Formats: sequence, C-alpha cells, structure tokens
Amino acid sequence: MLHLRFLLFGALLSLTVTPLVAMETCPAGGMPGIPGIPGMPGRDGRDGEKGQKGESGVVRADGFGPHRGERGEPGPKGFDGKRGESGDPGEPGDPGVTGPPGPPGEYGSAGVQQKAAFSVARGTSEFPAVGSVIRFTNVITNINNDYDTETGRFRCRVPGTYYFVFHASTVNKLCVLLKLDGAEVTSFCDTRSSRRQVTSGGLAVYVSREQELWLETKDYAGMTGKREGFSIFSGFLLRAH
Repeated sequence: MLHLRFLLFGALLSLTVTPLVAMETCPAGGMPGIPGIPGMPGRDGRDGEKGQKGESGVVRADGFGPHRGERGEPGPKGFDGKRGESGDPGEPGDPGVTGPPGPPGEYGSAGVQQKAAFSVARGTSEFPAVGSVIRFTNVITNINNDYDTETGRFRCRVPGTYYFVFHASTVNKLCVLLKLDGAEVTSFCDTRSSRRQVTSGGLAVYVSREQELWLETKDYAGMTGKREGFSIFSGFLLRAH
C-alpha cells in the first residue's frame, strides 16, 4: 500500500516538472543585442625556459661533409680611424753603395778660379779730373788682366770677397770714392792742405761675377804719380764663393 502511494506521487511530480522545463527552454521572441566592445589586448606571456641543445645533424652519406657557402660581396669602406701615436725612431740603415766618380773638370779651371789679384800705379804727374775714374796705367801685378788700364776699372771674373786698398801721394786735398757698378761703396777724404804726404784706405767687398769696381775722384783730386811718390791701387781675392 505504501509502495503504491510512492508511485502515484512520482507520476504527479513528473507531470508538473515537464511544463516548467519546457517554459525555461523555449526561445525568447526579442531582437538580438548589440555586440560588446572588444577587450584590451592581453600582455605578452613570460619567456619560456631555454630548451635543451639539439642533437647533431645527420652526417652526409657521400662523405664530403658540410659545404661552405659562397663568399659574399665586400662591404662598403668604413670611416678612417684616428691617427695612432708615432712609433719609436728606427735604427739607422746601412750605408748606401758608393756612387761612381764624377767626370773630370776642365783643364786648369780650378786653379784659375781661385786666383785674382792686381796692383797698378798711376803713371802721370798730372792730377786726375774731378768727378772722373782714376786710371792707373803702370802694371805691377795683374792676373788674367782683371784690371783694365784703359778704363781704370776692375772686372770680376771670380766671384767672392775681395780686399781693395789704395796708397796715394798727395800735394793737395784729396777725396776718392770706391764704386761698385756705379754705386758708392765708401769714400776716403784727406782735406788737410800741407806739404807732400801719403793717404790710404782699404775695404773688404763682396763682388759678383762681371761686376766692375773702380776709384773715382770727388771734389778734391790732389793725387800725383811721380816716381818719387807713386800712387798705387791694389785688390786681391780673400775667398771665392
């Protein structure tokens, strides 16, 4: 009897639950809703653990082993680097081979170039004209005729430093100029009016090749040329250049 009551109660309960389930599962008749806004991108996940070293590749069956790839093209030239510090000086090199001897010079040219000297005397008792070249016509020494007795001028053949000096016998005032190519180098004057006397002067001068040098009177010309009182002009080479 009790068992029969339980069966009846179960049947009634099943009839009641079925309509409720059907009502909950029945689709609604409304419009679909608007899609929602996409969410923000998620952050990257953490790096995974380093994997284990893989096994070596399979050896080629042909026995040639791995092949090297083709050589690539050279890259562009880089910027020049800074200059490094200078190194220590190297050791001196070995002496070079001695060169062959030079050709012989012209015969006698070396000896001629080192000799130049003259001494000449005034061969007249007349005074030279004022403002004129003083001519010395009596030759005592005149190597290679460097002094011209016609013009009264010394022409340089050997360039170098010369010493020129004159000794003049005077009976009156005397002023002379030493000129080089027309330019006054120096002057010597004796303006004392007295009896016969000797005046002199000398100077070292550099003379180039072909230049001319002479003595010239200024405003006084009391130079004699008598045998008892010669007036002499001399010059000689000190050092050739």
